[in-house]
Amino acid sequence: MDLTTLIGIAAGIAALVGGFLWEGGEMHGLVEKTAILIVFGGTFAAVAVSFPASRLRGIPSALRLAFSKDEDSQQQIIERMTEMATIARRGGVLALETHAGKLDDRFLREGILMVVDGTDPDLTKDILELEIEAMERSHEQQAKIFESAGGFAPTMGIIGTVMGLIKVLGDLHDPGSLGSSIAVAFTATLYGVASANVVYLPLASKIRSRSQEQVHRMEMMLEGIMGLQAGENPQLIRKKLQSFVVQDEPIRRKPKAARDAAEGKADGNAAEV
Repeated sequence: MDLTTLIGIAAGIAALVGGFLWEGGEMHGLVEKTAILIVFGGTFAAVAVSFPASRLRGIPSALRLAFSKDEDSQQQIIERMTEMATIARRGGVLALETHAGKLDDRFLREGILMVVDGTDPDLTKDILELEIEAMERSHEQQAKIFESAGGFAPTMGIIGTVMGLIKVLGDLHDPGSLGSSIAVAFTATLYGVASANVVYLPLASKIRSRSQEQVHRMEMMLEGIMGLQAGENPQLIRKKLQSFVVQDEPIRRKPKAARDAAEGKADGNAAEV
């Protein structure tokens, strides 16, 4: 499990509650059953109306994606593809069949098996690229569900507040309780805005981020699979896959063409002098 997602949500809730208590508020003032029902029940209903049941059934897998952590790092993928390239170079691609069956990653396993079966390289690449695109579309649809919930929740909070104010203004026989009643009414707005900005929208962003990471990993695997099918040298495959590894550079170098142009201009200025 990726604890950063869980810790982030918990820290956001703790910051809001802690700030409220720090200002002298009381914990029971944050718990309003009616507001909870209106905001969260209304948000769920609005999302259910907005999306077909087939997409709503994907919410559990979307949550798993947001809270999960990739088992294999980029370097592990490189080492695995280099090892398989070495096996194929020594014993041929048929020698990979036994090793492919032991792979946990379905995408990599199916790609290796297509190579073993002698599938046309262009067809292999097309099939794997279509699978990457399908996964990316699925993740985007999952993210839109939470993004939609983040849009509905504040509105539901406002509706709850308005309903509470209608009740307060319709019963003004006790002016002394007016302030507390209005405060209770605004709890719904708090629930709506807080849930949208601490839970729903961050989860949508996390799902998209995880999707990008998975696409990057699958593209690495695809490049390695195509190298295996082409019979490339294992070290060449390693070098190609190493270019996928994201590394932070303190200073970004200019493109080679820009450097050559700058050096040529400098040489020309020196010649004129």
